Amino acid sequence: MINPIVNRVYTRFFFAFGILISIILIGTFGYYYIDDARFTLLECFYMTMITISTIGYGEVVEVQTTSARLFTIFIAFSGIGGFTYILSNITALVIDGEIKNTFRKIKMEKKIEKLHGHFIICGDNKIGEHIAKELDNTKRPFVVVDVSDEKLKVFIERHPDGCYIKGDATQNSVLEDAGVENAYGLFASTGNDNQNLVICLTAKHLNPNLKIISSCDNLEYDPKLRQAGADGVITPKFIGGLRMASEMIRPTVVSFLDTMLRDQDKNLRIEEIVIKDKFIGKEIREIGLRDFPATLVLALKRDSNWLYNPLREQKLKKGDTLVVMTNPEERVELEKYFEI
Repeated sequence: MINPIVNRVYTRFFFAFGILISIILIGTFGYYYIDDARFTLLECFYMTMITISTIGYGEVVEVQTTSARLFTIFIAFSGIGGFTYILSNITALVIDGEIKNTFRKIKMEKKIEKLHGHFIICGDNKIGEHIAKELDNTKRPFVVVDVSDEKLKVFIERHPDGCYIKGDATQNSVLEDAGVENAYGLFASTGNDNQNLVICLTAKHLNPNLKIISSCDNLEYDPKLRQAGADGVITPKFIGGLRMASEMIRPTVVSFLDTMLRDQDKNLRIEEIVIKDKFIGKEIREIGLRDFPATLVLALKRDSNWLYNPLREQKLKKGDTLVVMTNPEERVELEKYFEI
């Protein structure tokens, strides 16, 4: 697939050079026929080149007639105009930074093509930025999709090495460009419930195994979003209200959780480990967690039940999920070891 910006750059240069080549051909054959083929095509070509380049070495082809002189004036002005157009295009590309942006986007597209198990954020708004920040802090690869040049410009400033796609996330082609077929999860956070609904439908159609979390402003859309394919629906206002109440009546607990989720110095995180077949039937102490000293097992989820601070002798069953506290560095190693 050709990058649209690359295509535009090629079009501008081909058009400019096409005009210049046309002028050269017109000049060469024009001089050839005006003087009744008394001069060779090479001499006519040479005359054309010194005319449009204003070198002025002298007339190779005699231009004594009025028609020849008028033709020379036409070729001179046309050639100067053609050169000026080419130079203005080159200058504009350099000044606007379009060449730099073009190569950056080519590099970024190749990077996106190689991504597997990444996340897609649809909507670079305040919610999307917080999602991007958390994924960045926990060293998870992601791609941002948005239609706004201004929002994407801000995103690039905050995440210089970040990947993004400019386009409408409700379109199949845009999600495909973001690597939806190889993605692990998608966040529908456009701020518009209708758009989130279409994004969920489209993304789930392209990748049935994709995990989708959607924001929702209107609680009436919650069941609709779930039917459209969302695995989880978050209502920011509802969550915000609960958070404010918790801050009032359980400030210490909230402070602890904030440290786990947003501490910038220690970067502690609460993560989950889905137990694979090779660990089924083994005790927690036998699955290799001793090799991860910064990882602490907090709970075990079995079906819809929770076992907090499970014993090291606790045997694991199919479908179990361990909730652990760790840091970003060990999280990466945990993902490799447990094939998350």
